[in-house]
Amino acid sequence: MRKSPLLAGVLGAVLATYVLVAATAASAADTLLSQGKSVTASSTESAAFPAANAVDGNVGTRWSSAFSDPQWLQVDLGASATITSVTIDWEAAYAKSFTLQSSANGSSWTTLYSTTSGAGGRQTLSVSGTGRYVRLTTTVRATQWGVSLTEFQVFGSGGGGTGTPTIPPGAVRVAEFLADCPFTHRLPDDPIVFPNLPGASHMHSFFGSEVTNASTTVTDLLNANSNCNPSIDKSSYWIPTLYQDNVPVEPTTGIFYYLGEGVSDALIAQTQPFPLGLRVVAGNAKATGPADNTIARWSCLHHGEVNPSSDFVNCPAGSMLESYLDFPHCWDGRNLDSADHKSHMAYPVGNACPASHPVVVPKLRQVMRYPVNGDPARLRLASGRGYTMHGDFFNAWPVDELARRVNDCIRIIVKCGVDGRP
Repeated sequence: MRKSPLLAGVLGAVLATYVLVAATAASAADTLLSQGKSVTASSTESAAFPAANAVDGNVGTRWSSAFSDPQWLQVDLGASATITSVTIDWEAAYAKSFTLQSSANGSSWTTLYSTTSGAGGRQTLSVSGTGRYVRLTTTVRATQWGVSLTEFQVFGSGGGGTGTPTIPPGAVRVAEFLADCPFTHRLPDDPIVFPNLPGASHMHSFFGSEVTNASTTVTDLLNANSNCNPSIDKSSYWIPTLYQDNVPVEPTTGIFYYLGEGVSDALIAQTQPFPLGLRVVAGNAKATGPADNTIARWSCLHHGEVNPSSDFVNCPAGSMLESYLDFPHCWDGRNLDSADHKSHMAYPVGNACPASHPVVVPKLRQVMRYPVNGDPARLRLASGRGYTMHGDFFNAWPVDELARRVNDCIRIIVKCGVDGRP
């Protein structure tokens, strides 16, 4: 993008030699701790430039972020370490202002270094600190591009493991973690589609955050209580209210699965966490027929003989009506929302994300179970027939916690529970 292939090859060979010499010359107390370890980032420019490239020991590859500020890159050293220096090999798209921090737990951070006059190139920074996690946060880019670096190297002593989570014996090989979020309240509000316009929407049933209304911001969500299990998920989820005989009926459960599927295993391994504040609408509230909303699925609990449909189905006595809705999981890497609340996201095609939406994020699947059955003519949604089913997601997971779950469950294809562990 910004270097000729020939120049990149020459520079790569020179730098590779330099890195090898530098690593060889390091004393036993100043060991390279970060190479090959688990790494996450706020975004990627495309699937070709994942965060893992920053710690692969190959100066011919690079991590590149979305074209916005701020951005971050975080490496897990595997165990607590004494940190003595950090080397950053910037590509041409470097950061003028950035901060290095360390943390024992991935949530409380101590600043190791900070500057507002970064000059790019290869920077070796002497620092003094301890921690398992080391984070680079950039706040001012030097170019119109994102920030990009070929290697992020943390030196010191301690650390441990490979940084890639070990797959426990007997683990179920399904890329999944989940949040179980019961119904909280109903309001004719929609802070994504009709922000700051209370009463402008059809009736919605809300799950997760207990405070969501027309004026809700991501800060409001982070500072409020959530009824999700785990309660650390401060996100808000909402759907059109279901009515039976014009009486509102709420689901007995609202389960939100975060999945790694629909793309190749190689791309699942590059899955990035949702950016904080991401807003997404899935489904079609204005559908005029089942063909207008094929991602909406209605079925009957434990009655597979009733074929799923985009419209309501007639469930046998003793059964429950189920609703499934899959959200898109390819992100454009730049926007937290879009004018139609959909265009910044896309569904995979041919087990890959389209070039316009190159960042793989978890597939969010909402599953609702309603205590109703029988004649579907008695049912309606606040938005209309069953094929108008849609879902809204306002992401307020704590950044580090979501990154951990993506790393420990999605990327290595392991089924995790609500605690984000196998």
